[in-house]
Amino acid sequence: MFFFVSKLVWFALSPVNLLILLAALAALLAFTRFARFGRRLGLLAILGLVLLAFSPLPRIIVRPLEDRFPQQDAAKGPVAGIIVLGGAVSMLRGEATLNDKATRMTKAVELARLHPQAKLVFTGGGENPLSSSGMTETDGARKLFAELGLPPERLIFEDKSRNTRENAAFTRRLVDPKPGERWLLVTSAWHMPRSMGVFRKAGFHVEAFPVDYLTSGETTDFVLPYREAARGLDIAKDGTKEWVGLLAYWAMGYTDALYPGP
Repeated sequence: MFFFVSKLVWFALSPVNLLILLAALAALLAFTRFARFGRRLGLLAILGLVLLAFSPLPRIIVRPLEDRFPQQDAAKGPVAGIIVLGGAVSMLRGEATLNDKATRMTKAVELARLHPQAKLVFTGGGENPLSSSGMTETDGARKLFAELGLPPERLIFEDKSRNTRENAAFTRRLVDPKPGERWLLVTSAWHMPRSMGVFRKAGFHVEAFPVDYLTSGETTDFVLPYREAARGLDIAKDGTKEWVGLLAYWAMGYTDALYPGP
């Protein structure tokens, strides 16, 4: 139930969707006796969209999330396993297709080659909504890893989870980590705080290995505008979703802290 409710609520409350819906409502109100209110509402919606599309605000939203867990030395110490969260790969026309979160997958392969004794676990079973073939993220990951030459005996696929909470619970059950083992968690830096909190709550001790940064880490993040509206809106969507997700997961008891840290 939580999964479906969360998707429905987020569709309505996503800042970009919400502002567009408000602009549409304003246009309708323009033909009623509430036209004056509609003009004000429309102006507010347009200003909000411009702010999210071109100003540094999206970077300001995601920067604290990305700074929360620092990058690690990839070669440091032995590793029992590498866990990469889904969301970066799909199957389209029989091909494994990567999206803008592709660094999750490429870094996982890099780490697997750096630690040849480690297992590589892909967790994420969401069916591709653009496909009628029933192909899932896991199918895409399996094909991609095979094409990149990773031996199948090193690979573990968790293909039932639909969200981060299920990623953690199902993966822990699947791999049964032993005390003292070192497991690396690979996901987007802005998604790492919630992911770490969820894995800790599930009793799975993992080490954060953040990738797929949306900010540079420099002071320019707070001043440079975006040159393409789609980029700013997309980052605003991801950042806002994570902050809302942190609050919702904490309220539901799915994480060990409101704002998990190192």
